[in-house]
Amino acid sequence: MSAGPAVAVPPRDRLPDGAAVLLDPRVRRRDGGTTLLGGSPLRLVRLQPRARDLLRTDRLVVRDTATAVLAAKLLDAGLAHPEPDGAPAGRLTVVVPVRDRPAELARLLAAVRADPDTAAVPVVVVDDGSADPAAVTAIAGRHRARVLRHATARGPAAARNAGLRAATTDLVAFLDSDCVPLPGWSSALARHAADPRLALVAPRITALPADGGGWVEPYEATVSALDMGPRLAPVAPGTAVSYLPSAAMVARRDALGDGFDESMRVAEDVDLVWRLVAAGWRVRYQPSAAVAHEHRAATGEWLRRRFFYGTGAALLAARHGAAVAPLVVAPWSAAAWALVLTGRRSGALACAAVLAGATARLASRLARPGDRAPVGLAAGLVVRGSAAAGKTLARSVTRHHWPVALAAAAVSRRARRAVAAAAVADAVLAWWPHRGRIGPLRFAAGRRLEDLAYGAGLWTGALRARDLRALLPSRPAPMPPSPNVSRPTGSLVESRNSGHDGRTMDPEPADDHMTAEP
Repeated sequence: MSAGPAVAVPPRDRLPDGAAVLLDPRVRRRDGGTTLLGGSPLRLVRLQPRARDLLRTDRLVVRDTATAVLAAKLLDAGLAHPEPDGAPAGRLTVVVPVRDRPAELARLLAAVRADPDTAAVPVVVVDDGSADPAAVTAIAGRHRARVLRHATARGPAAARNAGLRAATTDLVAFLDSDCVPLPGWSSALARHAADPRLALVAPRITALPADGGGWVEPYEATVSALDMGPRLAPVAPGTAVSYLPSAAMVARRDALGDGFDESMRVAEDVDLVWRLVAAGWRVRYQPSAAVAHEHRAATGEWLRRRFFYGTGAALLAARHGAAVAPLVVAPWSAAAWALVLTGRRSGALACAAVLAGATARLASRLARPGDRAPVGLAAGLVVRGSAAAGKTLARSVTRHHWPVALAAAAVSRRARRAVAAAAVADAVLAWWPHRGRIGPLRFAAGRRLEDLAYGAGLWTGALRARDLRALLPSRPAPMPPSPNVSRPTGSLVESRNSGHDGRTMDPEPADDHMTAEP
């Protein structure tokens, strides 16, 4: 695997006194508050007596080394989220890469200067080979922005890196020219920098209202590939939010090191996030901050963009291996669904046996020493995991592996029925949470066209690179043992893997689903 540009080593500094974390509302307390079940991937965390005493409520305030260690463990397990407060932690520079978008640039800079939080911050506009550089320079001048120019287009990664090198502040905000930040966006993100291990944080990308956007606009406004959803989240491969789009993000300048990989014209944002996480930095998603984005409305342009996104998976596979697997599912889940799809009674009985065995193994793993195995909990997780696996498999059939599904459907009636059922089920399940915003037929048409375009790009990129890793499924990785904390505090928690998100890896937000892995 290719290492890519270097990022900095995170400091060993702990969370500062006064910092607070709040348990995720979906975390379940069990065994009288001695265990926590939640996170992404799903895990069971046993609290040692001292940690249980510290975490009497859902909110933990850092007051000493022990509380700092416990707060950090909860954050890193995805069980809690920071509660940043007070003034932004560090000064900010806004970096805007642009090429041939003078009207959009003017709109963005006007919004930056109209926001009291960013009215006086340094702004660096990097003109990446615009055909009319004078127009870019004039617009930047009207909004008190410095201009750097590339004589020829070198790509968005190189443009952002040029702005990164020119910045002298602690924090750097990257904003694409087709964005319009909403008031207060920067402060909500900059407060996260109070965590010394926080490298990157991004807002929610919403749709910029458009007039006459055509039939694509309602679909994009509902489920844009740039929108990571309404929930706070840590960001890491294999989790509910596995990457952040570079359309809008705030970074700790020193953490980025050499910055984006300039050899990548697509997926460079995913690559940067994964390199930072691998180095030990924290990356977070903060949806209370919002930046509007002008989504592509023309059908052809929209589909070409989805195709382009798909080609990036092969580049990520060369750098990050199995982290880019398009399908992550536990073997027992895959076996259970394969047996169901035989359509035979014997297959259904065998599926039930597989699920029963998975339940027994998972219950054994979750059992406390000397206590009865929690069969009910394990059964619930297995059922939940099986449902998530089914949804993930259906998504793979219609998006990542549709050429294989199409070939199978051409020669097999049973395959045709299975592919049709997967396409309908995937569209209905994805549409249902948004049923008040868009009709089912428009949504289904948009989803199927988007999936065809992305899948075509995925296969094109893999074949072009002669590297099929971006097409190969993977199983959930086992969670490494939870390390003990420093000697003065002793071990506060014990973590056990109780599952993994069933997911597909591509530039769209991952569904927050889980497959329990015995």
